[in-house]
Amino acid sequence: MSNAATRTPVPTTYDTLLADLVASSGRTVAVPTPSTGERLVDLPRSNADDVRGAVSRARLAQLAWARAGFAARRRILLRAHDLLLDRREQLLDLTQLESGKTRGQAFEEVFQAAAVARWNGRMARRVLGGGRRRAGIPLVLSTRVRYRPKGVVGVITPWNYAVSLAAMDVVPALAAGCAVVQKADDQGALSVLALRRAFIDAGLPEAVWSVVAGEPGEVGEALTDEVDYICFTGSTATGRRIAEKAGRRLVGASLELGGKNALIVLDDVDVDQAAADAAHACFSSMGQLCVSIERMYVHRAVAEPFTAALAARLGDPRIGSGLDHEADYGTLATAQQLERVRAHLDDALAKGAKVLVGGRHRPDIGPWAFEPTVLTDVTPDMRVLSEETFGAIASLAVVDGETEAVLLANESEYGLNASVLTGSTRHGRRLAELIDAGSINVNEGYRGSFGSVDAPMGGLKESGVGRRNGREGLLRFVDPVTVSVNRRLIPLPHTGREYERLGGVLVLLARALRAIGRA
Repeated sequence: MSNAATRTPVPTTYDTLLADLVASSGRTVAVPTPSTGERLVDLPRSNADDVRGAVSRARLAQLAWARAGFAARRRILLRAHDLLLDRREQLLDLTQLESGKTRGQAFEEVFQAAAVARWNGRMARRVLGGGRRRAGIPLVLSTRVRYRPKGVVGVITPWNYAVSLAAMDVVPALAAGCAVVQKADDQGALSVLALRRAFIDAGLPEAVWSVVAGEPGEVGEALTDEVDYICFTGSTATGRRIAEKAGRRLVGASLELGGKNALIVLDDVDVDQAAADAAHACFSSMGQLCVSIERMYVHRAVAEPFTAALAARLGDPRIGSGLDHEADYGTLATAQQLERVRAHLDDALAKGAKVLVGGRHRPDIGPWAFEPTVLTDVTPDMRVLSEETFGAIASLAVVDGETEAVLLANESEYGLNASVLTGSTRHGRRLAELIDAGSINVNEGYRGSFGSVDAPMGGLKESGVGRRNGREGLLRFVDPVTVSVNRRLIPLPHTGREYERLGGVLVLLARALRAIGRA
């Protein structure tokens, strides 16, 4: 399939977007597009001083932003929601040009970002409004809790889902009354800047959300040194370093890290439907998604027809990143991604794995295009089973029953996402309770949990700490403050004799509260 765009992109001035980047070094880096490998834009480079300046300005802006209140923030976030939908064609173009994904998979990002803006705009007051709590001595004391924004939040986002992952960390921080300084990946900076511009045009003060881009060793380190809370999405190795630095500074961090996500195919599936679900779960965005499936465990009773159906579905894939809906699968995003996929494939084949389908680089489609690849006879000594590939390869193994499938699914240092395909949703829910992962999807690969912005998303084990989305995602960005008032209805004790006289009364009160069921 040709990778050429079938229409001209929505007119956009890259210089207008790049003017919003906080970058004063005078240096640039050429960012290629996966469609052709040619230069897309010369991206200005930020430095540590840019980060410190952005954080300083954000601190001043955050005070007014927090005082503006929930109603004002709600209006801006809901206006931004509308602008994201109005500008979706531009955002889709930029997302595709930077990432190499299909238009349908780019739409997932824009739709998700709009949903995040809508949910946080409407729910922030309900979740963070605070209120009364039960006092230690009812009537005598009254206690309330309020939530204080943490201040300036640092957000470090990757290239693979630049729009949606940025929205899922930045928007709840804004809704909570925080300011944000975000480090965008070079390969996703234009998309992030276009996302931010929608919020600025909706009324967000510019200094409340700043974007920098540069070397992780300089810009990322400076950001982690300066902010009051850090959000990171990326590799487990980098996440460990960020967590260590945040720990030394006694600031909080939420980290979504690696995954080696498993899919279980039970013996009661419709094999054609299951093959369609599995292909999408593994190769949406060509596997370059933290919650993509990389391991499949298939019940022996359906292994032969399922394997045949999956091979047929992936045997002649429509690959491309044209600015239309012709492609079903995108391309790898960078030369480094292609190199990693090839290294994992070569290692597996050298150790005895077999290619069920795919396995070929497709430079006729794009410089980093690669066929969706499924391997069989994969063993634990192969990198493709022990390491996160984050690319166009998944493995398939046959199991004798669901117990074996669950044990193998849990046999990983990661625990981010998992999937169960079954003809019985009740059975799928029961099996989901046995799987060690932060999210489990029944009869879907990842979109059910990933798109449920009212529910928390995050990992277990080495897949990270903290949660984004839902109440939990908002609560990351605030500190609870308890305010208690003595109403002086009775004198509270201060001396030993006073404790002696009042102790019996307080014991009777405790017994009465226990009897009426009060906590």
